[in-house]
Amino acid sequence: MPDSTPKTGEQAPRPVPGLPARAFTMDAKRRRELATAFKVGGAHYDAVRPNYPDAALAFMVPATTRDAVDVGAGTGIFTAQLLARGLNVTAVEPSADMLAVLRERLPEVKAQEGTGEETGLEDSSADVITYAQAWHWVDPNVASTEAARVLKPGGKLSLVWNQLDVSVPWVHRLARIMHAGDVHRPDFVPPVGPEFHAPESGSWIWEQSLSAEQVIELAKSRSYYLRAGAATRARVEHNLSWYLYDHLGHTPGEPFGLPYLTHAWRARLRS
Repeated sequence: MPDSTPKTGEQAPRPVPGLPARAFTMDAKRRRELATAFKVGGAHYDAVRPNYPDAALAFMVPATTRDAVDVGAGTGIFTAQLLARGLNVTAVEPSADMLAVLRERLPEVKAQEGTGEETGLEDSSADVITYAQAWHWVDPNVASTEAARVLKPGGKLSLVWNQLDVSVPWVHRLARIMHAGDVHRPDFVPPVGPEFHAPESGSWIWEQSLSAEQVIELAKSRSYYLRAGAATRARVEHNLSWYLYDHLGHTPGEPFGLPYLTHAWRARLRS
């Protein structure tokens, strides 16, 4: 069983009140263009992206869950946390590079290429389907229909995002320099298809312990940086170095707390 402790230090998350719903959409062409950034770089992604709070997992995955499917599993960051809960986990990921890292990291997990729209899984084979940092890469209506096919009666579709806590002014500026496009508005709610009841939400605030160098590496794992040319990448790195070292005064190699806000939603399959 893999170690369920966070890869880097973090403070215990604290719950914050649920937020009103607001649908969000992404143009399909734009979604495909951005997703191509993650065809390579799986090892780097795995090294710098954070885990998710245990409280979020408890919210997303019912205690009675036996069979879980993690779609858009990437390198297996969330998959490993599901596995640590003693679940039978199947991982689905479209990027062969990401999947190779996942298979090396979690050889005991059944892992296969696929998308949220076409998982290749059997009907009524999962108690819960999870998307960690991945629902915005799919067509929500088509992916909802596919999830409803794969879920057992009464199953749940559970979605989660880690995002920088931009309610903190210095973090808000950092997110802008990083071009952190996965920072959602406070009234955001992910759209799901009519096969599911309206999603319930939960949110938690916590901190990840990182050095300034690690924050810069984190920025390099984001789609904006990965798709950019050499000049844009150099500018992002220069601006981050100035902000972290000169403006905020961090010392090289010294860890500090980077505030995060984790949003999770769970939607129950209609009868």
